[in-house]
Amino acid sequence: MLRASRAAYREDQAKCRRMWIGIRENSKLRHVEKDVLIPQIMRDRAKELCSDKVQAFTKCCKETGFLMVVKCREENTALKDCLVGHYADPSFYEECKAEYLKQREEYRATGIKKKRQKITSNV
Repeated sequence: MLRASRAAYREDQAKCRRMWIGIRENSKLRHVEKDVLIPQIMRDRAKELCSDKVQAFTKCCKETGFLMVVKCREENTALKDCLVGHYADPSFYEECKAEYLKQREEYRATGIKKKRQKITSNV
């Protein structure tokens, strides 16, 4: 019984939220979405795509200690080039924007946030 009442409560909440938000099937973005949330998705995906370079840089930093500033320049440059290459790609931005809009639409429809998996890096 308790589960049924919780489900009904969530359904009512979702209805109210849809009425309040005014569910629109558009891709209009707020400033925080453009400037913070989508770039955050871009960073996460770029780190996944450049994972080999991230691992090489991390390994170099662990091996050299304080001298990493001098000895890991090649790895750092390769990592930076890979990440900046993805950040500057307009099609990559559009992919991440589409992913964000899909997540936003799911949230607006259900009221349940998607759990984000933290990617641990040793940098």
